[in-house]
Amino acid sequence: MSETAFKIAVVQAAPVFMDAAASTQKAIRLISEAGANGAKLLAFPEVFIPGYPWWLWLGTPAWGMQFVSRYHANSLRADGPELASIAAAAAEANVNVVIGFSEIDGGSLYISQALISDKGEMVFKRRKLKPTHVERTLFGEGDGSDFRVVDTSVGRLGALCCAEHIQPLSKYAMYSMHEQVHVASWPSFTLYRGTAYALGHEVNLSASQIYALEGGCFVLHASAITGQDMFDLLCDTPEKALLLNSDGGKPGGGYSMIFGPDGQPLVEHMPQDQEGILYADVDLSTIAIAKAAYDPAGHYARGDVVRLMVNRHPRRTSIDFGEGVIEGTQWTEAKVD
Repeated sequence: MSETAFKIAVVQAAPVFMDAAASTQKAIRLISEAGANGAKLLAFPEVFIPGYPWWLWLGTPAWGMQFVSRYHANSLRADGPELASIAAAAAEANVNVVIGFSEIDGGSLYISQALISDKGEMVFKRRKLKPTHVERTLFGEGDGSDFRVVDTSVGRLGALCCAEHIQPLSKYAMYSMHEQVHVASWPSFTLYRGTAYALGHEVNLSASQIYALEGGCFVLHASAITGQDMFDLLCDTPEKALLLNSDGGKPGGGYSMIFGPDGQPLVEHMPQDQEGILYADVDLSTIAIAKAAYDPAGHYARGDVVRLMVNRHPRRTSIDFGEGVIEGTQWTEAKVD
């Protein structure tokens, strides 16, 4: 059973870029710190391990290939030692953790999030449904089984990554499962400053804020910081330096926040170049007040006029004889003569 009142926390920090072992140890230190401060849930940014591949946005695919092998080598298997270590840390700290990571499965990568319970159990692992823009040159897609909201010790919890928060149908699929707490994982906000407003912190903070209002849930908006190690590795020309950070190459881009179910910010912003953890005391009972006005998947819905269909079957690219085949969106038994 979940408590109704507890402390939640969100990370604002830079990973150790393309170093899975060091980034894992940094995550473990943050988990320990959050647990010592009484947090029952800690949210990490998008692909915190091994860091967001900003080279995708800075140059040609051919130029970026120099980083691909190292990024693959530092991506995590779902059953690998890094997530096992994080799970052990979560259990020791008695804190639920949502960690963003680059997942490797065979020869493919996915933008993934894992929910690890305060008992050290992986409750779910999901993949970003559709990588955004040039992310599709590095990462594969998730499927409908990724729309997950589960019961935890901190209420009904779900998670999405980055621009999934501007996908109306994806959001509605999550709202329909009655989220109480939502983790919104984002990268740093240093790219194309002054030239691409849609990629900046103002719009993307608003996307998470609107998610809180529409979903009637608490939202942990976790954003990373562009570290100096990442900047130095990727920005080999003044043009790339200007594209990634218009502030002269200083680490920055962190705009983590926690929103209440009425959309209200619950904490003060940390300086965008400062690492740390933001905390807020929350009470799930206040969700009832927010949903009395708006519940777009409940009393404020008109399913007789508009409705959403969701295919929740995991995508399969290979099946064994006798396992079954997909016809349309339904499973039927395969017949073998």
